[in-house]
Amino acid sequence: MKLSAKLPPDDINASLIRFENVRGERYTEIFLIGGHAITGKLVAGIYNTLGLNSLTGTGDSCPQELLDSVDVDVIKEHYDLISVFKNGPRLWCLDWVEVMAGVERDFNGLKARWVMWLDVPKEMRKHQGVAYKPISGKRDTQLGIRKGSPAFILDDPEGDSWVMKSASLIVDPHQTYGSLKDLGSRLRPPPGWTFRTVVLEQDLILTSDEGAVKITQDELGNTYDRAGGPYSMQEVIR
Repeated sequence: MKLSAKLPPDDINASLIRFENVRGERYTEIFLIGGHAITGKLVAGIYNTLGLNSLTGTGDSCPQELLDSVDVDVIKEHYDLISVFKNGPRLWCLDWVEVMAGVERDFNGLKARWVMWLDVPKEMRKHQGVAYKPISGKRDTQLGIRKGSPAFILDDPEGDSWVMKSASLIVDPHQTYGSLKDLGSRLRPPPGWTFRTVVLEQDLILTSDEGAVKITQDELGNTYDRAGGPYSMQEVIR
């Protein structure tokens, strides 16, 4: 096992890109993982396919034939990394995305742009679940859900709310955007956690706190961003 690796500085010269009407569209993230395995300080550079790879104009930025061609072992060796992880496919649960995007790379034919750094939690390193556990990351984004659109929300025991940004097709490949309205009946969150769906009465914009974001997942791998306070431009409606 490789004990240390340096990630490419692909955040250099990042520029702002905005994507509209992404709700329900497929995408994938490629994690390039570096750092030091002994100290446990591992960081992932995350590369997102949004806006790329669409062969049919349908908005699917990770066509299955391209996604299947991604060989994480080949990428790991090519970039001399500790690990590589394929995080997808996923479905956006947002209306629009605004992100500072960096270098675009080609991963065995699947193109993706650098979008953030993520502190790799110890559970992920041991291939354990991270459901209902906060994860820290750094990115410069605004993620929008418009008035009248649904928001899928987890509330935690501390009174904080987490808004779903993407549904995962990794754990359950048959999950659809339409099925999310019944997601509450499928989840078994720990004590103090609850799931709800809200139709927003005003726009919600999820932001970072001076570049810092908090993320969590449910047991199906659906991903949520912390909302409220410095993490959004509107409190989530209760």
